[in-house]
Amino acid sequence: MAAAAGAVRGLVRSGGAAAGCLGWGSRPVLGLPVCRLKSSVSFLTRPDRPNLAYHKLKGRNPGIIFLPGLNSNMNGQKAIALEDFCSSLGHAFIRFDYTGCGSSNGNIEECTIGKWRKDVLSILDELTEGPQILVGSSLGGWLMLHAAMARPDKVVALVGVAVAADHLVTTFNRLPIEAQKEIEEKGEWKLPTKHSEEGYYSLTYDFIREAENHCVLNSPIPVTCPIRLIHGMKDDDVPWQISMQVANRVLSKDVDIILRKVGQHRMSEKEDTKLLVNTVDDLIDKLTTLA
Repeated sequence: MAAAAGAVRGLVRSGGAAAGCLGWGSRPVLGLPVCRLKSSVSFLTRPDRPNLAYHKLKGRNPGIIFLPGLNSNMNGQKAIALEDFCSSLGHAFIRFDYTGCGSSNGNIEECTIGKWRKDVLSILDELTEGPQILVGSSLGGWLMLHAAMARPDKVVALVGVAVAADHLVTTFNRLPIEAQKEIEEKGEWKLPTKHSEEGYYSLTYDFIREAENHCVLNSPIPVTCPIRLIHGMKDDDVPWQISMQVANRVLSKDVDIILRKVGQHRMSEKEDTKLLVNTVDDLIDKLTTLA
């Protein structure tokens, strides 16, 4: 592991089985099961938008909110490990599914970065009180930056895992012009990935065009809270250099970048999970000391 620090340095309750464990089964992480076979799921009802599925632990602040990645859900390994950690400390914790994903309502084909951004803000505004630490994985790391800009008084720290800020737009724009035109004509982009049985994620052309409105790396990012960015140098999906770009763009001077030499995109090894939990633990200690 290499590290660079500093300046580059209405609720409805329902029960049921937790879905979408993404093949991790019951393999223990930090001595605890990764996947719950049974879990209560709550829904945040919104009159003008689809209902959001979430799981919440009550506890003291700062609370922790986990933001999953593209085509992921709230039952992944990192989310569960953080929930177990927060439970052991008595801290508040929320994991949730974006619109159209996991157990939440909505059609994923109609989703956009802008709509998912509003999902994050709904969770912050409706389900939390007091200071919150956002932990964003991949696309969730992009969304956490937007949430920190929109709610600077509430978001007191960020932890990014393989932050994918602007990545979908950047990847699309690097395609040959002919390929971009073909995608525009078909209205669909099949983004290659090894994390899907089909071998690709299907994204609409309109999704990419809308995502351009939410790019953050072209100008300074007005986020001043402590930020920790964890990235695997063997990440074949999102280059670790994106975390470096985020560190350079944010206004915060309290930024640590942690690179794991053998880490892959999902950062799903036991040592990766320990690193994430320890990073959140250190931030809690820092914020508690400052308070």
